[in-house]
Amino acid sequence: MDKPLKTPPPYAVASVDNALRIAAMLQLEGPMTVTEVAGRLGVAVSTAHRLLAMLVYRDFAVQDADRSYRVGPVLELAAHSQSAASRLRAAGLPHLRRLVDVLDESANLTVRTGRTARFIASVESSQALRVGSREGMVFPAHRTTGGLLLLAELRPDELAALYAGEQDGDRPDPAELERVRRNGFALNNGRSERGLVAVGVPVRGPDGAAVAGLSVSMPSVRYGKEELPRLVATLKGAASALEQGMRA
Repeated sequence: MDKPLKTPPPYAVASVDNALRIAAMLQLEGPMTVTEVAGRLGVAVSTAHRLLAMLVYRDFAVQDADRSYRVGPVLELAAHSQSAASRLRAAGLPHLRRLVDVLDESANLTVRTGRTARFIASVESSQALRVGSREGMVFPAHRTTGGLLLLAELRPDELAALYAGEQDGDRPDPAELERVRRNGFALNNGRSERGLVAVGVPVRGPDGAAVAGLSVSMPSVRYGKEELPRLVATLKGAASALEQGMRA
């Protein structure tokens, strides 16, 4: 008898194995329904539903309006870990550090995947009262500064398709996106977290399309409206330098 390619671990955990199998199926085969997943695994539909719910919770999967499941931000970012996201992070980190040196506030670089925004790089301020690192975190795109900047790039029909089936409270305000697009920056005053303010600008690739959001975040007690022009100007300078670096 042929030996198996891999020997199962002596203390295999079936639920973990099944969750990983689902993640692999979604990544390799595309969207699946809970019934299809249950059939493939040979488990009850209720069991498949619980496994999928945990994958959704941890951003390994997302559920679409038609109730099928597909890969989530974690797997989509992993699939591109050697390409756009990793190169962008490597190119962006020096500019984040310089922003922190100049402004003494925490700086972030964010990308969008579907309706979510992921912080791919984060550098903290050295101040005692500061916004902590958000690196690796995933939030609804319309509740983050970088996410707003990237959603503002979408055409109305693209935005409508992206949020099809979502309740009004779970979708971005088109008027706000138009304001972001017109101003060229986004201001997030307590949207992501009470007591925090963030300001961001888009980072554009060689074709002119926005590929990321570059932002600084600070406790609201240190933010005043008179600071906005300086923050935006400094961010735009950093974004321009990052864009030039990516073209080199």
